[in-house]
Amino acid sequence: MKVGIPKETVAGERRVALVPEVVGRLVKAGHEVVVEGDAGVEAGFPNDAYTAVGASLGDAWAADVVCKVQKPGPAEVGKMREATALVGMLQAATNADLVRQLAQRRVTAFSLELLPRITRAQPMDVLSSQATVAGYKAALLAADTAPRFFPMLVTAAGTLPPARVLVLGAGVAGLQAIATARRLGAIVSGFDVRPAVKEQVESLGAKFLAMADQVEAEGAGGYAKELSADQHRRELEFLARSVKDADVVITTAAIPGKRAPILVTRSGVEGMRPGSVVVDLAAETGGNCELTQAGTTLEHHGVTILGPVNLPATLPLHASQMYARNVASFLNHLVKEGKLQLDFTDEITQATCVTHDGKVLKP
Repeated sequence: MKVGIPKETVAGERRVALVPEVVGRLVKAGHEVVVEGDAGVEAGFPNDAYTAVGASLGDAWAADVVCKVQKPGPAEVGKMREATALVGMLQAATNADLVRQLAQRRVTAFSLELLPRITRAQPMDVLSSQATVAGYKAALLAADTAPRFFPMLVTAAGTLPPARVLVLGAGVAGLQAIATARRLGAIVSGFDVRPAVKEQVESLGAKFLAMADQVEAEGAGGYAKELSADQHRRELEFLARSVKDADVVITTAAIPGKRAPILVTRSGVEGMRPGSVVVDLAAETGGNCELTQAGTTLEHHGVTILGPVNLPATLPLHASQMYARNVASFLNHLVKEGKLQLDFTDEITQATCVTHDGKVLKP
């Protein structure tokens, strides 16, 4: 089987779908790997690192399976041959036109963000691996932006108190943000609408904030689900009291397939102390802060609000290594006897395959 690794074309994307370590394993397993020139350079993997493990440089789009990080653009779809398989984070649920184009090209497309949350799929979980990077970097951005130290410092000029960091959402990104802020010496609190994560938050040395009338909002696969209007109103009232005491708020809450929930309102921001910082990891899906603008840093009432996008691309080496291992696990699941063998009764294949044989499988 021939596996292709094209260079990512989305602005600011520095990751690569497969790294030399993983490519070497594929070659040893008998597969041919073709890498587009300089595909891995921005992630720290030059061309000779790929050729040293047995890959060749050439037209990655002429492969049997094309592995990408970002969804392909129209020009890239046009390069794909009929019956080619495409593996990547296609964001299929919000890109209906792309899905139709792939079906018209008779491409078998797998959208990895649709992986089911089951034990067998954990080694393939690209959302978790990339959220780890985003949560870590969010805490660093907050520390870099805040006008204060994160740890308590005892100096000749007196004692400086530690920063108070509040992390909203305790999924993978939130837990990594908590862990990183704690390592930097801050006093950290965490909030989530899923009471089941309380133990995880506390195991990292943070305080879990619980509403007096805690709502249960855990949906399928352990993801958060959307609250009712009354539940959300009570949640906002509770969070407004917590936000005003924080020096840094990092928001990570997301609901699969929906706009990110608003957790920090305009009035909540206006209640924060001047010099406080909000880092909104949900900026790309609308933002958890009412004032967030994706890709922009702004100031409101003395509070700095960051809306970073694609944070994993800012740490491309390790982000690519984890992503590549996820993709390799996914390929191992699909490939039998040197070629793709699709079993649509399998939960993983069924959940991730969005187009096949000219048809859209998930309208």
